[in-house]
Amino acid sequence: MANVVARIQKTYIMKTESKQPENWLRGPVPGIPDLLQPAVHALLQSLEEIKIYSEDFPSEMLYVKPANRASVAFHLKHITGVLDRMLTYAKQNDLSEKQFNYLKNEAKTEENGSIMSFIEAFEEKVNEALVYFKTLDLTKFTEFRTVGRKKLPTTLIGLLFHAAEHSQRHVGQLLVTVSILKKNENQ
Repeated sequence: MANVVARIQKTYIMKTESKQPENWLRGPVPGIPDLLQPAVHALLQSLEEIKIYSEDFPSEMLYVKPANRASVAFHLKHITGVLDRMLTYAKQNDLSEKQFNYLKNEAKTEENGSIMSFIEAFEEKVNEALVYFKTLDLTKFTEFRTVGRKKLPTTLIGLLFHAAEHSQRHVGQLLVTVSILKKNENQ
């Protein structure tokens, strides 16, 4: 299983020094159902961009909240947490106590991790998603699923696409936050 993920990453995660097209323009990821290719490409693109944007980011700024908005640490923890929760709901499981604690602590600003530990946690979660996506049956994509304690309605494919879309949204916010903090540091 680990070899499959490593092979996918080698093929589909661009190195910062190369100028490959975005993931969705690199062709299908082997073994992933066609309907999930956009979600996989978005998750891989998120991981790739996080690594690029966080390169040389000063660790002392990880918890800084410019204009009282979310910190870089929050975005990195939140992206991982949302993907984890969406995968749990996709598998029709309830959140564990550990997941509730993680959710509760996403916005905490005390220093409890490094940028590399947050990136590695997201990468592990993306790898888990890739492995899970390979197990899915196309005929189940529109099956009913629920989200949260209120059991809000969605579908399997809705959860998986939301996880990918949500990751991309926060990567965009992360880019802006990193850019502002780096610019302010250089002034």
